[in-house]
Amino acid sequence: MAYGKPAASPPGPSTDIIESSIPARLDRLPWRRFHWLVVVALGITWILDGLEVTLAGSLAGALKDSPVLKFTPAEVGLAGSAYLAGAVTGSLLFGWLADRFGRKTLFNVTLLVYLVATALTAVSWDLASFALFRFLTGAGIGGEYSAINSAIQELIPARRRGWTDLVINGSFWVGAALGGVGTIFLLDPALIDPEIGWRLAFFLGAVLGLVILYLRRFIPESPRWLMTHGRHAEAEDVMADIEAQVARNGEVLPEPGGSIRVRSHATPDFATVLHVLLRLYPRRTLLGVVLMTAQAFFYNAIFFSYAMILGTFYGVPNAQVGWYVLPFAAGNVLGPLLLGRLFDTLGRKPMIAFTYAMSGGLIIATGVLFEREMLDATTQVLAWSCAFFFASAAASSAYLTVAESFPLEIRALAIALFYAFGTGIGGVVAPWLFGVLIGSGARADVLLGYMLAGGLMLLAALVTLWLGIRAERQPLEQVARPLSAVD
Repeated sequence: MAYGKPAASPPGPSTDIIESSIPARLDRLPWRRFHWLVVVALGITWILDGLEVTLAGSLAGALKDSPVLKFTPAEVGLAGSAYLAGAVTGSLLFGWLADRFGRKTLFNVTLLVYLVATALTAVSWDLASFALFRFLTGAGIGGEYSAINSAIQELIPARRRGWTDLVINGSFWVGAALGGVGTIFLLDPALIDPEIGWRLAFFLGAVLGLVILYLRRFIPESPRWLMTHGRHAEAEDVMADIEAQVARNGEVLPEPGGSIRVRSHATPDFATVLHVLLRLYPRRTLLGVVLMTAQAFFYNAIFFSYAMILGTFYGVPNAQVGWYVLPFAAGNVLGPLLLGRLFDTLGRKPMIAFTYAMSGGLIIATGVLFEREMLDATTQVLAWSCAFFFASAAASSAYLTVAESFPLEIRALAIALFYAFGTGIGGVVAPWLFGVLIGSGARADVLLGYMLAGGLMLLAALVTLWLGIRAERQPLEQVARPLSAVD
């Protein structure tokens, strides 16, 4: 079918109905350098988040020993909760803006917010200032989640959408490894004063962010978003440029598989968003809430407190905690890499249920071994690594599910709402709760936390078997019909 291209579109939204093959043209593209650029330039979001979370965990001991801050375990947990609360707030604000003003504009703005806030964290002078700057850092990262996940879904071919989304989300652990290695040297008192070291650690994120800000210049606006906002000529120009980058040496691209008729659609108001979530797709909404809440509690409970576990129960020095991050990070990176293809072949539903169930069962087993004092520091980390091999793929699949399950016009805000709800319930509470449990010094208390985290993951696996959808290798417009689509 032919696609429409206005000869001379006036600036601003148009009410004309057009027929466009842009979605099909994006899905039929062969994998090329352009797609790797998208993976690298947008995947940095999770690398930055992994760096920030690892720094918070690895620096827990240094923050407690700091002659300026003198944090208690509960205050370390509170600072972690401030970061997550900021991420919730940022995701909601910037998610709404990403649907209104576009993906590209917002993923540059949110990166700048992150850069400034993480640099300010390095000059914190008390709990209030540290928590404020961590809140703002989280706001930048939370905003990135909405804009970036939307862009990934809308630029990557359907046949590779699952693997790409999982690998990009799994890159969190590349940042975790960088943070872990960095703190090994920055917290070594033989090399640098630990009070200066933890401050320098937070500058790592700002330096990394500056590099990626340059790379993002080459990522275009989503032509799908342009298409539904009356900017049809721009959408065609962006699509033609992508095709020119992908086609090599005059290569003839396959014919697109079809077209869609759309009308320019204003950014939906909140009532429309609620109608879509609660009336059109109530089963998908329940599934998204359960998946996001379970993985948020699981991850933030374990990872924000792992340095305190190693220090309190195994006597690992602060400067050595970073070494224990590396095998932990390796398991998390390998999970999406090795399992990701199966989400596009075996399918979303069986793989999501499997990874959630495995991670939940393994973390409960780890908790039992920990409570019975059958682990040392090394075997504790190896047990975590096994559980998070599956949990990393599971957590990434939660973002994949909510990103592809709802119409394009509310995609960024939907991601934000699910992230905010899941993190607000599961993520913000978890670091504080585990800080209190670890502070008690009783292994039995910590086991209760592990049981709760694992139980939530097992519940999510059962809900997936009940409500999961088969979105593998399907165009986004077939998984969830755009609100702007015209019969």
